[in-house]
Amino acid sequence: MAQSSAAATQLRKELKQMQKDTDIPGISCGLVNDNNIFEWEVMLMIPDEVKYYGGGNFRAHLHFPPNYPLMPPTFTFQNPIPFHPNIYPSGELCISILHPPEEDKYGYEDASERWSPARSPEKVLLSIISLFSDPNPDSPANVEAARLLREEKEGKHKEFRKRCRACVRESLGEE
Repeated sequence: MAQSSAAATQLRKELKQMQKDTDIPGISCGLVNDNNIFEWEVMLMIPDEVKYYGGGNFRAHLHFPPNYPLMPPTFTFQNPIPFHPNIYPSGELCISILHPPEEDKYGYEDASERWSPARSPEKVLLSIISLFSDPNPDSPANVEAARLLREEKEGKHKEFRKRCRACVRESLGEE
């Protein structure tokens, strides 16, 4: 319980700092429930110049485990769930920095890419924003999105872009 109490104290401090810091463009954080510091509601406002997702506003929940910061939080998009190679259809995000700090049994990720207690929620959210600028189709959570992105980069069609733009419109309440 002491670890959970220490985690709660640290999370209160980090949330307060993020809410106060006006230098973090495109990110807004609060609590899902005022009585639970371990569950944050996040709004990601993707800059207009981002190729596929520009102008989108995506809601998500950032859930911290009781043993935070030793273990990573999970990040799950709420409806609409972005059509993205690194987001499972359930809304859960797959990104290296949120993977537990252990050896990757598949040898795909270097330990330095995985979770570290030195990472803050701010760094995590900035990494997620950058994933919208540069999706990773090589480690897909959504195989269809990864395939369509690869095909678009090969010049075969614009289906990936169409699906992303529809998702952005839906995030803005336009569909």
